[in-house]
Amino acid sequence: MITIRPGNERGSANFGWLDSRHTFSFGNYFDPAHMGFSALRVINEDKVHPAQGFSTHSHRDMEIISYVLNGALEHKDNIGNGSIIRPGDIQRMSAGTGISHSEYNPSQSEGVHFLQIWLMPDTQGIEPSYEQIYISPAERQGQLRLVGSRDGRHGSVTIHQDVNLYAGLLTEEQQVKHIIEPGRAVWLQIARGSVQLDDHSLMNGDGAAITDFTPEIIVKGTDQPAEFLLFDLPAA
Repeated sequence: MITIRPGNERGSANFGWLDSRHTFSFGNYFDPAHMGFSALRVINEDKVHPAQGFSTHSHRDMEIISYVLNGALEHKDNIGNGSIIRPGDIQRMSAGTGISHSEYNPSQSEGVHFLQIWLMPDTQGIEPSYEQIYISPAERQGQLRLVGSRDGRHGSVTIHQDVNLYAGLLTEEQQVKHIIEPGRAVWLQIARGSVQLDDHSLMNGDGAAITDFTPEIIVKGTDQPAEFLLFDLPAA
């Protein structure tokens, strides 16, 4: 079964310097029908103005993924990490017993547009840690590139949860197939452009939950080049 989460029905928050869309309940947005999916708890699409950002704040017992679409995001934390995240980078931060960090747009002229994703870890109280990798467009074009996994295989970031996270880029003549094993479920999030999923047309901001023993899905490109993330997760 495929259930669509339309992007235009997401929660929203606008603080002037930040324009955010919430796929699942977050902050002041609460919808009991959209509290998460399997271990996936947050998908926020954030746009931050130049020279603005999130001041130092704390997390614990959460796996946090940042995926930049445009611009750059500067990360600093209290365990000694400092980096700039740009398109193609995958950042994983395991909050574990507790971590404080800031996220800031270092540009004086260009906004930053990114997805922030939270996954609940399968083990609480782990040591906080940080990881960042780069995946080129060529590695994602017309295919599902593994970018996050429990065991960090194939050069993916290590996520402390039974998840396989894939990133893909599709043009009109391309498609990808994903086999869904028994006991698994999939969340597909369109970051930009559009795709065809069975008889569903999905646009940027749309999500889709694939459940109930669907054996496979085929995601097809359209005339609007697409960028998307696919989460293969334990079935609820």
